[in-house]
Amino acid sequence: MAVKLTKKQLDQISKVPYEDIRDDLKTGQLIFCSGKYLFSGIIQRLTNSVWSHVAIIYKDEALGRVLILEAEPYVGIRLIPMSKYLRDYKGKRKPYKGLMFVADFIEPIGQHDLNKAISFGLDELTRPYDNWEILRIMTRILFRIGKKSRNRDYICSELVRDAFVKAGVRFKMTDSYVSPSNIWHDDRVAMKYRIL
Repeated sequence: MAVKLTKKQLDQISKVPYEDIRDDLKTGQLIFCSGKYLFSGIIQRLTNSVWSHVAIIYKDEALGRVLILEAEPYVGIRLIPMSKYLRDYKGKRKPYKGLMFVADFIEPIGQHDLNKAISFGLDELTRPYDNWEILRIMTRILFRIGKKSRNRDYICSELVRDAFVKAGVRFKMTDSYVSPSNIWHDDRVAMKYRIL
């Protein structure tokens, strides 16, 4: 999507009940969040964007489950039922505090390539979240210093980027980092639904 949206514009997009779209969700679609948490605000301000989080949908057809593959601060890489975001986020019996959107690729990615992306993400389960990466990105932006050295810890957008590299999809980075906004603005990605 090439369109830059404001929080006000996002808020004006109609919500679609999860139950109405659950059966249409599929593996490889993307989740974009615009959170109303302190950490979300730091990411939004740092990247000059409304987005604070990006993740991948993994739908287990055999079990009838819709799961989110994500890198979560202080937790690491995990697979979580989407229903947790919508009803019991962080065990507080309340939904995720913020806006949540589903996006998809305009040109479908082949099943074989999607399997590679998801397999990569599943292989990374329990790997740590890179809690210091946001600070390092801020330092690189402020002082215009080069790319970070690679490590095996992730922030959300790095997990999505690296998973989709396995599927042959490369997202453009901003200088020395990839953000949820970089992925949102990729011309191959289109918004489908707002669910929160």
